[in-house]
Amino acid sequence: MGKIIRIENPSQEELTRLDVISWPIWEKEISTFPWTYDATETCYFLEGDVTVTTDDGESVTMGKGDLVTFPAGMSCTWDIRQPVRKHYTFE
Repeated sequence: MGKIIRIENPSQEELTRLDVISWPIWEKEISTFPWTYDATETCYFLEGDVTVTTDDGESVTMGKGDLVTFPAGMSCTWDIRQPVRKHYTFE
């Protein structure tokens, strides 16, 4: 299984190439919950402070300005410390 890929402050050119602005937006309040990815998700954080810990112990902290890819098949726990607002797409 793949790893979480986090790119801090991707270039505007990269965001335009991916057409991030056209992706739907997901919002979530401060909370902790388990999640399993059925498909690969790429998202761009507009707001938030989150640590995602995979079932195999990898922890990645992410938030505003981060472009993040979660691999299909990964199970994890989301720990949202500041409300999240993000664009997202599934492959």
